[in-house]
This record gives sequence, structure tokens and C-alpha cells, in this order.
Amino acid sequence: MKRYGIFTLILLFLTGASIFAQKSEAQHKFMGVKKCKTCHKKPVQGEQYKKWLDGPHAKAYKTLAGEKALKISKEKGIDNPQTSEKCLKCHVTAFGVDAAFLGKKYDMKDGVGCESCHGAGGDYYKKKTMKAIARGEIEPASKGLTLPDEKVCTRCHNDESPSFKGFDFEEAKEKIAHPMPAERKAKYKKAE
Repeated sequence: MKRYGIFTLILLFLTGASIFAQKSEAQHKFMGVKKCKTCHKKPVQGEQYKKWLDGPHAKAYKTLAGEKALKISKEKGIDNPQTSEKCLKCHVTAFGVDAAFLGKKYDMKDGVGCESCHGAGGDYYKKKTMKAIARGEIEPASKGLTLPDEKVCTRCHNDESPSFKGFDFEEAKEKIAHPMPAERKAKYKKAE
């Protein structure tokens, strides 16, 4: 019986280790909004950075220090919402990710940044890679790029949130829309 138990433990350990290794291999590095800003601040690109900065996601971390958040946290028995896992999991990008996967420009104080919705950018942020993705030469997900859908949004916009009042994906999507101009998309798709 003891041998079976030891064998089982060894098997579980090895299985767990291989699962961990797979997760680590699949994890892409979070670069931070300042890295995204490099290209996505220009009018020709669509000024996505400015649109994000003017929207609610850029202020998500800061809101945790506001009166409303402090009141809610007190009711929930949370000392400091800006340090609580219950709050940070939705109010910052990459919460809980190993520091090895956080780039030099990553800052949790940036709130819900680009990579919360579009995936960790460490393997897709370069112009050459983005052009290859646009031309269909590279599968976006293989580089960590995701196209946000309702499932992405409802990871946070759900009834776990103490201030949740319902969520209309189509309406919310329109409020934060930040598309790349059509002429720019066409230029990216052209082969070099």
C-alpha cells in the first residue's frame, strides 16, 4: 500500500510539473501600456492610447482609492482595496502573474491596460509581427494576441463585483471602441 502511495505521489508530482511547464511556456510577457503607446498614440494609427487614457479602464486602479471603493471594501471586510486580491484581480492588468513575465514598462497603477483585453504583448508588439498577423501568416493566439469578446469582458464585468449593475457587451464595446483606421489596416495587410 505504501509503495502505491509513493508511486501515486511521484506520478502526481511529475504530472503537476509538466502542467506547470506547459503553462510557463504558454505565458507571454506583459509589456505595459507605455510600450503599446509607442505605436498606438498616433492619429494615423487610431489614437487608441488616448482613447484608453480617457476611458474608465485607465482609471481602474485609481478608483480603488476613491470614496465609493473604500465604503464597499469596509462593508466587505477589506482593509485596502488597492492591495486586496479580491479587487486587484479586475482592477489591474496581469494581477497574480509571476514577475518574470512583467516587462520593464509594466506598472499595475496603469489599471486595466491594453493587455487585459488584447493579451500579453511580449511576443506580438513588434511591427513586423503585427504585419505578419494582419496578412494571416501568423496565428494571433500563438503570439499571445487575443481579440476581445464578451467572454473576455465578463471575466470582470460580472456579479462577483460588488458594484455590478448588469453588463451589456454591445453597449460597452461601443463606449470603449478604438479601432485602427481602415486605410491603416489595408496598409498592414499588404505584403512587403
